[in-house]
Amino acid sequence: MSARISAKTLRYLIMTGLIALWELLPRTGLIPELFLPSLSSTLIAGWTDAAEYGHALAVTLYEVVVSMAFACGGGIMLGAIVGSLPRPRVLIMPMVSSLYAVPLVILYPVFTVWLGIGSESKIAFASIYGFLPTMLATAAGIQTIDPQLLLAARSMGATLSQRLVRVIVPAAIPTVLSGLRVGGALVIVGVVVSEMLISSAGIGYLISRYRTILDSQHVFAGVLLVLFLAIAFNAAIRWIERKAAIWQTGTRAGQANDDIATAAMQPAT
Repeated sequence: MSARISAKTLRYLIMTGLIALWELLPRTGLIPELFLPSLSSTLIAGWTDAAEYGHALAVTLYEVVVSMAFACGGGIMLGAIVGSLPRPRVLIMPMVSSLYAVPLVILYPVFTVWLGIGSESKIAFASIYGFLPTMLATAAGIQTIDPQLLLAARSMGATLSQRLVRVIVPAAIPTVLSGLRVGGALVIVGVVVSEMLISSAGIGYLISRYRTILDSQHVFAGVLLVLFLAIAFNAAIRWIERKAAIWQTGTRAGQANDDIATAAMQPAT
């Protein structure tokens, strides 16, 4: 317990030190304000134009939420299907892995041609950006499932949908959550980067606009909002991990096997 408290205290000390350096280094002139404005001036700039940043944050949040629904939801379900069926896994996984190695940002101009510079192109780009790692992680997690779980579910007459919902996804939940963490983070990156490239609204647009006029305070105010958005997403994933901790024993032998196989026979809600 003492070691845990010490680690927590150390993290707080590191964060406090970084915040202090952020404020002091520009103030003392060691770092020019153009490169790194002080934290206080950054917060003042954001507070002064809070209405503008609030509207931009609402636009970005909308695009992030919709993109995560497509990327993470679709990635988990398709990854579970592909990972649980041998023939589709052999056919599809090599192509998806190869596509994931391609820098997808080069495709964003294509989305702007198809869908314009509004939210639709940002959502489409960020959805694909986060979909691939989520699908790959989920499909890989399926391979770690104890075959006895699936055998027991099949022997009890569970349908494919029941096996997916009641056996496969719960048993692969640790790997699924890892993929969800990576995919969700890439969704946020995809939305902000696409807003910075071609957009007329959103946090990324504000960062790009203020960068062109060398207004560092407003640029870093936008960066802080993106940072808080990423921290909030990480906190949400950690909350889900705590709630799903009971499922993380789903692949162990013994009584857990019987419990999950029995649950497969219950109607999915």
